[in-house]
Amino acid sequence: MKVVLLAGGLGTRLSEETHIVPKPMVEIGDRPILWHIMQQYAYYGMKDFYVALGYKAEVIKKFFLDFHAMESEHLSINLAEGSVDVHRKPSVDWRINLVETGLSTNTGGRLKRLAPFLADGTFMLTYGDGVSNIDLHALLAFHRSHGKMATVSAVRPPARFGGLTIEDGQVTNFIEKPQIGEGWINGGFMVLEPTIFDHIADDTTVLESQVLEKLAEKGHLMAYQHDDFWQCMDTLRDKRYLQALWEGGNPPWILK
Repeated sequence: MKVVLLAGGLGTRLSEETHIVPKPMVEIGDRPILWHIMQQYAYYGMKDFYVALGYKAEVIKKFFLDFHAMESEHLSINLAEGSVDVHRKPSVDWRINLVETGLSTNTGGRLKRLAPFLADGTFMLTYGDGVSNIDLHALLAFHRSHGKMATVSAVRPPARFGGLTIEDGQVTNFIEKPQIGEGWINGGFMVLEPTIFDHIADDTTVLESQVLEKLAEKGHLMAYQHDDFWQCMDTLRDKRYLQALWEGGNPPWILK
């Protein structure tokens, strides 16, 4: 199963971090959020990745080019010959395709540029800034069960503030950032058929408003409802929240 990761946006709402690195490379713990997302797919055996690059693409390229060396426990470097031997390789067996999709290309256009690699069947797609504990096997089974062109994962966004249950002026329950947002939103983690490329015109096409919205009008878009953990990283507040979950020792998006 091929997995597309949209990782080319400017990330302007997280400018405190993204003036240095692209948003998918902002770290949670000591790893970029892009790595965390890929870990989830890899847990379900989906290890063939296509990363749509744009803003600060060189940072993402360098991370993966250096990955073997930086993760290895034992390197032998011959400065005279310019050779490097990696003796203890990391146990990651992902296949990663890093594809330049333009600096100002919109989300639909980025996907369209990957069409030559995705024409052979159903594929996954998500954004490079959100983590979840969604069951990707169940998501894929749901998509295959209805036979439509596209499936999005519908999630309930976390409330911005803590939730209180009050009885006669007394707080009987306090929940910090509960997953009780009003209504459902598109949380990424989509499953798509290659026929979607027929609905993307060019680099200016916005996947959400110009493609998915029209597919919904025509009855070709389905939603897999996920009521458990999901969190995007749009702002510095979001980043700090995810970091706190990581430091708590049991981040809900790390599946074991």
